[in-house]
Amino acid sequence: MPTLPNDYLTLLQIFAPHFSNLVWQHAQALLLGAILAPGRRTVAAVLRMMGLSEERQFQTYHRVLNRAAWSSWALSRTLLKILVQAFAPNGPIICGLDDTIERRRGAKIKAKGIYRDPVRSSHGHFVKASGLRWLSLMLLAPIPWAKRTWALPFLTCLAPSERYYQKKARAHKKLTDWGRQMVMQLRRWLPDRQLVIVADSSFAAILWLFQLSQLPGQLCLIVRFRLDAALYAPAPKRRPGQRGRPRLKGKRLSTLEQVAQNTKTKWKRVVLPDWYGQGRRMVEIVSDTAVWYHSGQPPLPIRWVLIRDPKGKFKTQALLSTDLKVTPVQMIKWFVLRWQLEVTFHEVREHLGVETQRQWSDLAIVRTTPTLLALFSLVTLLAHKHAKRRKLPIRQAAWYHKSQPTFSDALALVRQQIWQQACFSIAGSHSDNHKLTASIQNRLLSALCYTP
Repeated sequence: MPTLPNDYLTLLQIFAPHFSNLVWQHAQALLLGAILAPGRRTVAAVLRMMGLSEERQFQTYHRVLNRAAWSSWALSRTLLKILVQAFAPNGPIICGLDDTIERRRGAKIKAKGIYRDPVRSSHGHFVKASGLRWLSLMLLAPIPWAKRTWALPFLTCLAPSERYYQKKARAHKKLTDWGRQMVMQLRRWLPDRQLVIVADSSFAAILWLFQLSQLPGQLCLIVRFRLDAALYAPAPKRRPGQRGRPRLKGKRLSTLEQVAQNTKTKWKRVVLPDWYGQGRRMVEIVSDTAVWYHSGQPPLPIRWVLIRDPKGKFKTQALLSTDLKVTPVQMIKWFVLRWQLEVTFHEVREHLGVETQRQWSDLAIVRTTPTLLALFSLVTLLAHKHAKRRKLPIRQAAWYHKSQPTFSDALALVRQQIWQQACFSIAGSHSDNHKLTASIQNRLLSALCYTP
């Protein structure tokens, strides 16, 4: 096991109590190897990177994932606590909820299903993909040294398809069921903080929103809304002595599609500071409150907002919030942050080897992908330790200029710190070390840390 910088050791030791001493030694080796390894994140590739290719008892490292006793739930709670302390100590906790497909094939992968491929599909072209569906809850927090908001995964669960449950005794568990349990777990972990959950149209379900809105504490749910939803006025107050069941809703209101097409609708122009990473953007909005109701479902008081582009570059869209007091502009600002979830999914595939692992054991599958997603947050925390003392280096080129560090820079910095501590400190006592100048060492480090 290489010697790590003191800051890194302090951070990693927070997770040590969740493992036995022996399992922690093996888990720490897998963790560092996953950070340092380029390309595929198989256990064999990690062991080679850690210099353990001659280890006769290599199966003990596989058993960390497929057999050892440790709790992903407990690790997620600890990771969330550290992330909140580092990046969101005050104000509301903003989290994004979204699912992604890990493309996997093989007869031994029992939980795989056939899903729509969101990357390769378009509005007019439907592409299917075989793989595993993961639902991830991420903290949306500003990173001071990156000067923008990142989506930091801390809780990820496997959401199998309906076909997986056909031969099971238990009933099919929908994506919204998984999402409800994850948000309820987050509420228990942070009982005293205001929570804001942003999600896409997959979670625009009356019952799902109603159940979560009844949780104690301040909780605001913001999702993309459909334009043809049935909206009503609040139920009128009961008259003294009135008999019968109380009314659930008032008179029927115009749908949002009708509001958008109505020439008498008064639109308000606002300038948003950041529109999906494109900088300042002027849009037109209109907002109001209503009751969303469907037969057999509980009435849900909401605030809705319609958004349209004066230049006509995107279609009119709608959002809803379960918090009636939140302003329309704040709703849009929070919802736009959801795009960072897609950025994180891309980064973990590009730099952390998601979809390259080859575990077949059910338990190893359930543990590996969430760990790689959480590794994105852990690398960010390690880089944040360095950023407190000095500015993060940014990789530049004549054909590629960027003003702020990205995740690739953060990962390269962490790799560089580990290699310098583990390798160059040993090489410093070697008699031939003077042959390697500082310039050559830096070039070797750069080539190694940025290997895709």
